[in-house]
Amino acid sequence: MSGVVLYFQVHQPWRLKRYTWFDIGREADYFDDALNGRILRKVAQRCYLPTTALLTRLVEESEGRFRCAFSISGTALDQMQRYAPEALEGFRRLAATGAVEILAETSHHALAFLTDEAEFRAQIEVQAARVLREFGRRPTTFRNTELVIARDVARVAEAAGFTALLGEGADHLLGFRDSTRIYRPEGTERLRLLLRCYRLSDDIAFRFADRGWKEWPLTPAKFAGWLEDVAVRRGADDSVVGLFMDYETAGEHQDAATGILTFLEGLPEAVARHSRFRFRTPAEVVALKGSALPLALPRPVSWADAERDLTAWLGNDMQRAAHEALYALLPRVKAHGDPGRLESWRRLSTSDHVYYMSTKFFSDGDVHRYFSPYGSPHDAFVAFMNVLDDLALRVGAPRVAVPAALA
Repeated sequence: MSGVVLYFQVHQPWRLKRYTWFDIGREADYFDDALNGRILRKVAQRCYLPTTALLTRLVEESEGRFRCAFSISGTALDQMQRYAPEALEGFRRLAATGAVEILAETSHHALAFLTDEAEFRAQIEVQAARVLREFGRRPTTFRNTELVIARDVARVAEAAGFTALLGEGADHLLGFRDSTRIYRPEGTERLRLLLRCYRLSDDIAFRFADRGWKEWPLTPAKFAGWLEDVAVRRGADDSVVGLFMDYETAGEHQDAATGILTFLEGLPEAVARHSRFRFRTPAEVVALKGSALPLALPRPVSWADAERDLTAWLGNDMQRAAHEALYALLPRVKAHGDPGRLESWRRLSTSDHVYYMSTKFFSDGDVHRYFSPYGSPHDAFVAFMNVLDDLALRVGAPRVAVPAALA
């Protein structure tokens, strides 16, 4: 039986204040509470509340045949608790249906796997414990920040006890192979890798509301037919189609007027008409499928931008300088022993901060600008480095040096 894994990522960063050089040593409150609260409440009203209520109803009406999965970053959980507790309660009700799997990730949506394995492991454990506390079940599937997969990510995930890992089905990773197969990352024994079918996922996440798209309007019946085509091409009944996307796709990035919620409402019934397919969670797919094909991960692969690599976050000198300075400071922050300082550092480790510094052009650049609260990538860099300099001062570390060419 072929499976459809519908997975949503929920994340909100702690956005910084416009922190200037004159604030260093004077202002230790780095985060813009008013802006963060305003954005979280808006997204809750447009997406989290109505879409979560819809998915809960779909689960109940289908008696659990409709199933899906979520990962919710620790920073998003914190902001919901503070600014929209009713949204968090909606996720709790959805998880309580038993038809939804809540995944683990890094607690602060960080790129720690690149630079500090101990911190990477620590954030994973913090988040796994948080999921258990909030939703009543310890996660068995791991999703790294921005869906980044790499050999070391797989190794650490298996060592932490996870049985499944989500990743991007990038063409340069798979070559002639198919994203609808289940893989075992080389270097692991028990871990199973489920990949995102990026064409079908992006049909919903990015192209759904595009009236210039030749397939517009996209209906549930048409989409279910495309799923059937996948199984026919494979000539087997064990395809796994990974539909992975930001949760904010439904109601925020594409508002209700586009018909996105109506599309989601009709999708379970349309898929059910095709007997080959059943909605599954990642854990269920792994439990049902015994074998897996080995897959090498020679370099990191993400779900971002056309390159599907790390250039969305580390593609220019500003981004690399900020990332390196951040992780150089971590030992002093931990040695300082103040939980509040460590929490500030971890909020700064959220990948969004270096994402805002991207200088990419064309369509990828448009996406970066959409999410950024800054006027320019350089503004994002300056604010971040000023905050980092202040944090260094407060933990007794050497001041952060900004390369002259980037100042």
